[in-house]
Amino acid sequence: MTAAKPANPLPVTAHGPPPKAPLPAATRGEDRVARHRRRAELLQQGKDIRAAEKTLGSPLRKRFWKEVSIREEPGKAAPLTKHIAALSHAELEGFHIYLDNRPVRTPSKAILTIPRTKPHLAAAIALEWDLLVSTQQALKQHFIPLTSLFARAEDLREQDRTGDGHARKEIVTMAMRYLDTDTLLCWAPESRSSTEAHDEGQNIGEPAHATLRDVQIRTAQPIIGFLQTHIWPGVEIHPVTDPASIIPVSQPQFTKDIIRGWISGLPASELAGLERAILASKGLLSAARFVVEWSPDYAHLRKDTDGSERQRFGVSEAAEAASLEVRWQTGVWGEVEDTHDVEKEDLRRQLGSVILLVSGEDRQ
Repeated sequence: MTAAKPANPLPVTAHGPPPKAPLPAATRGEDRVARHRRRAELLQQGKDIRAAEKTLGSPLRKRFWKEVSIREEPGKAAPLTKHIAALSHAELEGFHIYLDNRPVRTPSKAILTIPRTKPHLAAAIALEWDLLVSTQQALKQHFIPLTSLFARAEDLREQDRTGDGHARKEIVTMAMRYLDTDTLLCWAPESRSSTEAHDEGQNIGEPAHATLRDVQIRTAQPIIGFLQTHIWPGVEIHPVTDPASIIPVSQPQFTKDIIRGWISGLPASELAGLERAILASKGLLSAARFVVEWSPDYAHLRKDTDGSERQRFGVSEAAEAASLEVRWQTGVWGEVEDTHDVEKEDLRRQLGSVILLVSGEDRQ
C-alpha cells in the first residue's frame, strides 16, 4: 500500500454565491407542435430549392455544348511580334478542341493549340471536356487536369517568347527545395533487427532479411546512376538523412548549380511536366528521370550502346519509387480503404498526364 498524502487546498478567488444549476425550460404541447411545424417547413423549403435547381438551374449548371471534336489546322507562318492570343485560327498550326463551333481557350484567352506531334494529348483533352456535365465544372482545375497542365506549359512558352522568366524561376526554386528533402534520398536508419526486417520484407514480396533501407537503396541507385551518367555527369548525390541529426543533409553546391542550370534550360512542356511530377512524387530525382524517359529531346538515351532498347522507366516504376515507404508500411500494418488505394491511383494518374504532355510522335 502507498502512504496517504495530505491534500493541498487552494484559495478561493471567486466572489459571490455560485450560479444556480440550469433547469430545463417548461414546454407545452403547443410549443412542441409549433417547433415540429417549423422544422417541417424548413425541410420542405430545402426540397423545393433542390427541385428548382434541377429543373431551372443557372447557366453554369448546364453545359452549353453538345459535341466535342478535334480539328487539325494546317496553319501558316505567323508574325513573331504578334501576341499568341491575337493569332487567328489559320496561324495556329496543330490540334484545336472544339465545343460545337467554339474553340477551347486558355485562361489567357489564347486558343488551345496542341502540337501535331501530340495526338494522344489532344484526344485525352477532348475526352476530358466531353465528360463534363456543366460549365461550372470547367472552372475547376481538378475536373480538367490535362487542360490545366497544357495551359501551364503554354503560359511558360509565351513567357519565354516575351522574355518574362518569373514563372520559370518559381519552378526552379520550388524544384531545388525538393532536392534537399527528396523522397528518393530519405533512407531509413540502419539499426533494424534481422527478424523484424524478415517479417516486414516478406509482407511486400521482398527477399528475406531485406530491410526498408535495403529496398530504398536498391530502388534509388539505378535512378541516381542514370542521372549521374547521362544527365548530370560528375555530380555527387548523397542521402539527405543523417542518423545523428533531424536536419536534412544538403547536397554539394556544385551539384545544386548543375541541376539548377539543367532545370532552367528545359523546354516549356518538359518544365511543366517536371513541375507536375515533382509535386506528385514529392521528389526531384525520380521526376527528372521520368521526364527524361519520355521527352523526345532525350530519345537517344533510350538505347544501350549495342543499339537495343533500355528498360523503360514508366508510370509503374516512377510510382513505386515515389511511394516505396508507404507500400512498405501498408504491407506491415495494412491498407486504409479509400485512402491509400485512392492516393496510389491518383499518383499514377498525375504521372500519366506528364507522359501525355511531354511525349510526342515523329511526324517528319
